[in-house]
Amino acid sequence: MIKTMEFRGKTTEDAVLAAAKELNLSEDEFSYELVERAKSGFLGIGASPAVIKVSFEAEDEPAPAVESKPVPEKKAAPEKKAVPEKKAATAAEAKPAPVKAAPVEGEPEEYAKIREFLTGLMERMGVSAELEITARDNGGINVNLSGSGIGALIGRRGETLDAIQHLTNYAVNRGSDKHMHISVDAESYRDKREESLTHLAEKMAAKAIKYKRSMALEPMNSYERHVIHTALQNYEGVTTSSTGVEPNRRVVVSYVKPENPNKPQSREWA
Repeated sequence: MIKTMEFRGKTTEDAVLAAAKELNLSEDEFSYELVERAKSGFLGIGASPAVIKVSFEAEDEPAPAVESKPVPEKKAAPEKKAVPEKKAATAAEAKPAPVKAAPVEGEPEEYAKIREFLTGLMERMGVSAELEITARDNGGINVNLSGSGIGALIGRRGETLDAIQHLTNYAVNRGSDKHMHISVDAESYRDKREESLTHLAEKMAAKAIKYKRSMALEPMNSYERHVIHTALQNYEGVTTSSTGVEPNRRVVVSYVKPENPNKPQSREWA
């Protein structure tokens, strides 16, 4: 008997993994249909998970015997005592924890601007974090955020962190004669994300070769697509390309027949 169930996840792949774990089946033992695509929202607001409908073969189960029991007589509910209303939180209690970002004496003007902007932004987000600002070899600036509750600054797949980086670059470079690139990271998330994307790329390449067909990944930004392309540029048996329009542009990993090993593999990294 074919049964269907719905599963949710932050991404379609997460929903598929959740289905495989709950049903105790491999991904080859069931099929699924995408009911609702995951939405990221803006700065994590308005986000919604991906929803899939899974179809799988299940054995018929006999209906359990139902034992008839006498219905107990309902007792009158005890009278509820009035609960005094809680006092409204004072302004001091409602105010988020201050950001630990004391100004550093003698630091460059650009550093002071970055510290001032990010301190104010995080105070409004209700997040406490420490800022570490360092110079990059290419003339840019690295900013690393650390502390408790840092996940609120990262967001789904780093989208909130990307938005914070964009706003920081705009606020600091606005009205300046020279433009510098400011990279904002949180607890080395970007390195971990790159490692995760490389693992995902290799996994999808293996599937493309196993099933001899193209595998489309979820929509990604240009940086994440570049990581996928780079990870598979020397992977034998597959080629990569990008398809779609922003913000739904995605990477497609395509199977290449082994009889043409010397055929050039065109890659679109945009």
